[in-house]
Amino acid sequence: MNTKVRQWVDEIVTMCEPDEIVWITGSKEQYDKLYEEACKSGELIKLNQEKHPNCYLHRSRQNDVARTEDKTFICCDNKEDAGPTNNWCAPDEMYSKLKKIYKGSMKGKKMYLIPFAMGVVGSKFTKYGIEASDSIYVVLNMEKMARVGQAALDKINETGDFVKCLHASKDVDFDERYIAHFPHDNTIWSINSAYGGNALLSKKCFALRIASCNARDEDWLAEHMLILGIENPQGEVSYIAAAFPSACGKTNLAMIVPPELYAKKGYKVWCVGDDIAWIRIGDDGRLWAMNAESGFFGVAPGTSRNSNPNMLKTLESNAIFTNVVHNLNDNTIWWEGLPNPPTDALDWKNEKWSVEDGTKGAHPNSRFTVKAEQCPCISKEFDNPNGVPLSAIIFGGRRAKTFPLVLQSKDWEHGVFIGSIMGSETTAAATSAVGVVRRDPMAMLPFCGYNMADYFNHWLNVGKKLTNPPKIFNVNWFRTDDDGNFVWPGFSDNMRVLDWIIRRSNDVGEAELTPIGFVPTASEININELNGITTDIIKNLLSLDNSLWKEEVKNIQSFYNTFEGKIPESLKKALLELEKELNTKN
Repeated sequence: MNTKVRQWVDEIVTMCEPDEIVWITGSKEQYDKLYEEACKSGELIKLNQEKHPNCYLHRSRQNDVARTEDKTFICCDNKEDAGPTNNWCAPDEMYSKLKKIYKGSMKGKKMYLIPFAMGVVGSKFTKYGIEASDSIYVVLNMEKMARVGQAALDKINETGDFVKCLHASKDVDFDERYIAHFPHDNTIWSINSAYGGNALLSKKCFALRIASCNARDEDWLAEHMLILGIENPQGEVSYIAAAFPSACGKTNLAMIVPPELYAKKGYKVWCVGDDIAWIRIGDDGRLWAMNAESGFFGVAPGTSRNSNPNMLKTLESNAIFTNVVHNLNDNTIWWEGLPNPPTDALDWKNEKWSVEDGTKGAHPNSRFTVKAEQCPCISKEFDNPNGVPLSAIIFGGRRAKTFPLVLQSKDWEHGVFIGSIMGSETTAAATSAVGVVRRDPMAMLPFCGYNMADYFNHWLNVGKKLTNPPKIFNVNWFRTDDDGNFVWPGFSDNMRVLDWIIRRSNDVGEAELTPIGFVPTASEININELNGITTDIIKNLLSLDNSLWKEEVKNIQSFYNTFEGKIPESLKKALLELEKELNTKN
């Protein structure tokens, strides 16, 4: 074992005091024993093996059902480096506080050591880590989400370069819950949570918060983006990366099924990833992207045959379901969005439940974990160590009236501006304040490991080094009519918008220049065989309301002001130009 690995293991074992240490080798025999042990302890429930082969149900504590942003910290030397959108703590102070909580936290438990690779083992994109955890649930989910086992450990032993991830469920005490990131040490410490992004440290903690700092220092991009490939009838594949805030259909878009109109012509869509994109500058002056993960950790409610049939097929076997409904009729699972709610069931709290109760049976943030290789539309380039070349980057959000259905930025700098102002409007389900814009630049606000103003500047600097940059777009599937109904049908019909984006990426297709970028003419959006959508409706979806955009400018300025003068000059200039053009149009 590499001396750096041994030293770290010795330190955390001395602090956490586990009864036993178990290295995860990645063998099927080891995983089979862990599943058996988890079922025996009640941590997992083995589901109907005829209907759900090798599938299991897990329930988390009721105080531990989602990422806890207020318990998540960036621990760098200077508060300014963390920026106003992150919780900050000095590294020495956080280490001192957490060492007391970790002390003896694994007494009576096993410590599982999970070596893993983020990306294809051996690729220049790839980073490596070891997660120490006291949770079988974490081990079994990590096996699906990252490339776990001996091959990763061999690479770590070669260099001693790895991200040190320490997780202890301990008492799942909310008051002593911390998810702390130490970018200068390549270290993540998480304690008193056993759920999702708080405990699977390869995900947002490593893949975005730590990796974004690595990317800044090493001249690449670590992004909260899906990657998909669109194959035309001639067999040519164009790749797109896209960033969306939560509840905007990111996973659904990653696995989009082309509408029949396109499928008959021979169009196909290939999923490379649904959540994480690590993007590097290629020798050809283009951006190349790789999905750093090996699985999907998705939200179950709303996943249906209408929204994402490919995901439902992916979930037919070898999956772990967390906090969904347990159908006692046949020992299967169910969630809101699926047909035929069960008549005899337990909800996510393990309490008797019926749809007639008027409550949600599955937690709104209930999850599934499954390997990406099972997806029927997984790309043949999924394991390509070089990644895939990007033709376009898409930003998007949930906006009722302001942003059009689709727009193209004027250039790279303007595209960074568009990404920096993206966000979604709150709904009644989320907050009592309806229609308030919550900014989420590049969908990275909760996940950037350093000051987002510096992050914008990093994007600008990357653009300066590209001789063949992808074009940047913004989409908005969520324009509503006066009654609050969505106008655009969405789901598979979003392919019609992607069609224009790909054509524009190849310098084909008509567009009109507006104050916020290039917007397609109505005839560019294919509405053939699209019931209820007319050319006039498309014109409305592509229109801009000048008065609303003037208010938007004020809102953007207010958001920029939170960064205390650190916003790059080119973005401030883009905002001033937008304001000037809006006033001129009056």
